[in-house]
This record gives sequence, structure tokens and C-alpha cells, in this order.
Amino acid sequence: MAEYINSVSITSIAAALCRAMGAQAPHEAAPANESLVQLVKTQAKAGQVDRLFMYNPDAIAMWLWQKYTEKFLPVACHTQLAVPLYTVMPSVTPVCFGSLYTGALPEVHGIRRYEKPVITIDTVFDALIRAGKRIAVLADTGCSIAKIFLNRQMDYFIYDTLGEINEKALELIEKDEHDVIVVYHADYDATMHKNGTEAAVSLAALDANVTAFDTFAQAIKAHWQQHDTLIGFAMDHGCHDIDGGCGSHGLDMSEDLNIVHFYGVFPAK
Repeated sequence: MAEYINSVSITSIAAALCRAMGAQAPHEAAPANESLVQLVKTQAKAGQVDRLFMYNPDAIAMWLWQKYTEKFLPVACHTQLAVPLYTVMPSVTPVCFGSLYTGALPEVHGIRRYEKPVITIDTVFDALIRAGKRIAVLADTGCSIAKIFLNRQMDYFIYDTLGEINEKALELIEKDEHDVIVVYHADYDATMHKNGTEAAVSLAALDANVTAFDTFAQAIKAHWQQHDTLIGFAMDHGCHDIDGGCGSHGLDMSEDLNIVHFYGVFPAK
């Protein structure tokens, strides 16, 4: 695998998401990712969107997309932009999602190892709440996203199973009462830790993540036709294999740091 690190930080996404919805960036956020800004500016009818759907699968490395590109075809069919990014160190879930949704480095948002305290600095969620947006977060019990963004005026739907998460997400899409929906899936990460990054069961979990995104995107196209919508397939970090046939992450290496986000705009009809 190539030993290079992508040149654009995951911290650039937070400000771009807020700008896409006509909101100010989180207070400590890095400058907005210009590719994402331009996507929304050129593809949304109003030059910004009034709906945001973020799908956050865990641990899907850029090298997986490079090696198994055909598996990502349903993602490509719903998006216009692939953004190579490098994530932050240590490359573990709460640290990385903390930086994704604050736009700040770990030393600023406060999570610097694998722990799950509530982030108290400004986040994408705080900025969008100030802008009057209604937000829903869907995740599994005990995961980072279910814990580190608590204590905010938004709706939390925390379940024990992926099936429950997916069912509720589709219900919320159909109801169309939230401006922002965030869905987290941990299945690839959990599977690769036990079986290795390219085990058949791990690649099946990757396929399931892509299928879930495809299902959500199809539902959004059916039920949010009156909205300009931005959708994202946006992971936290990558992964690599270790001894014993298991997978891992957290190191300062290209396999763990290099990720690629996918974004698409569905213009209002």
C-alpha cells in the first residue's frame, strides 16, 4: 500500500457542511473544504441546501475504495464528489468524529484518546441549531456518536441493533420533519477487528454499509423532492491488519489516516 498521506484534513468538512445550509461555521472550525463548498454552490438550485443527510460508517479506509472500487458503485451513483482526506491522530473513532463535527483538532475539542466524554466546544450541531435547524442523530447504544454529542437540543434515537437504526432512519426520511439526519453504522469496524480487514465477513459488512446508504439515498429521492439536499458517505478513519488475523487502527500510517468522503446534491424538483 502507498505510504503517502492525503493533503486535506477531515477538519475542513465541518465549516463546509454549515455553509451548505446557510449557517455560520463552528467557532473553532478550520476553513471550509472548498471542493464541497463548490459542489453545493453549483448543484443546489438555491446555491445552498435545506436538508442534510450524513451517513457515517466506521473504519472504511481509502485503500478499501481503491482496491474494491466496484463495491462502491452505489455510492458513486448518488454522489458527484469524492474528497480524499486525512484524519486526525490518534485515528480512533471518538477522536476522529470529534474533529469531523467540530472542525477542530483533538487538542482543541478535547478528546485525545479512546474515550467518550461529551464535547463542550462548538460543533456543527450547535451551529445548525442556532440557524433554526431540527436535527436527528441515530446510532447504536454505547457508540461514540451516541455519547460525545449529547446535551444538545436535538433528537437522539439510540438503539441496540442496526435494523432498528435503519427502520427509524427510513421512517424519519419519509416523515420529512428534520432538516438534518445523521446515521452511524459500526458493523464494518466491529467485524474487521475480529476477523481482519478483508475477511469475507468483513467485506460483507462493507457491502451492507453501501447497501444501507443506497437505500437511504433512494428514500431521500422519493420523499424529499421539494428540498435541495446534501448527502454524505463520511467515515472517521481507516484500518489495517495486525497479527492473529485481526484488524486494527489508531496508528500514524496511511492505511489508518487516509479516507475518502463522498458527497452528492439532490436538487429540488
